[in-house]
Amino acid sequence: MSTNKNSKRKQKIKELLVDSKGKKNPADKALKLIKSLPPAKFDQTIELAVKLGIDTKQADQQLRSTVTLPAGTGKKTKVAVIAQGDQAKAALEAGADKVGALEFIKEIEEGFLEFDKLLATPDMMKEMGKLGRVLGPKGLMPNPKDGTVTNEIGTTVKSIKLGQQVSFRAEKEGSVVQIPIGKFSFSEEDLLSNLKAAIDTLQKAKPSGAKGIYFISAYVSSTMGGSVQIDPGKILAAA
Repeated sequence: MSTNKNSKRKQKIKELLVDSKGKKNPADKALKLIKSLPPAKFDQTIELAVKLGIDTKQADQQLRSTVTLPAGTGKKTKVAVIAQGDQAKAALEAGADKVGALEFIKEIEEGFLEFDKLLATPDMMKEMGKLGRVLGPKGLMPNPKDGTVTNEIGTTVKSIKLGQQVSFRAEKEGSVVQIPIGKFSFSEEDLLSNLKAAIDTLQKAKPSGAKGIYFISAYVSSTMGGSVQIDPGKILAAA
């Protein structure tokens, strides 16, 4: 796409979004508006970004969890599993891309990282301490808080492979949570269903130490489009 076409596209987006600026729009209207924007040459991701009234530097205000999106994200995910015995068999039957135990742990330690999500059974975690320095910086270390350490391996693998299970955490700077809720090609109904699930999960995951206003602001946006503000409170009230 030429620079001229890019400029025209950006100007068109700006014009279409002008009436939505400065106000909290109904969720269905916001998604309809996002999907009405000029498309890109690829299937853009639609994302929810929420600024929360929490201080992630405080132990009782940290936020890390998982949301199950009814319509999935539309993203293909490579899932690896560290398990043995029946759990390893269940992982393979559920469609895991790679499964192993001690030998797999050694492969990861030596640099193998060809996966998007790593699951582990609780009994294998004691063998995985050495992987913290490899997986930690990349956000790939299995953690019970986001459902990646589990005995429900088969169910979890299937959910992730379908793009239904998405992990999220509040960023240290700004206390912002970003959750993909689908693709530009999704129907407005599927996007709205995923959006409602994300807001509901954020509410249920509210840290015990959070005081005052919890949802400071919330926006939906597409990868190469603008953003539209929404009101999470109205979504929760309508649930």
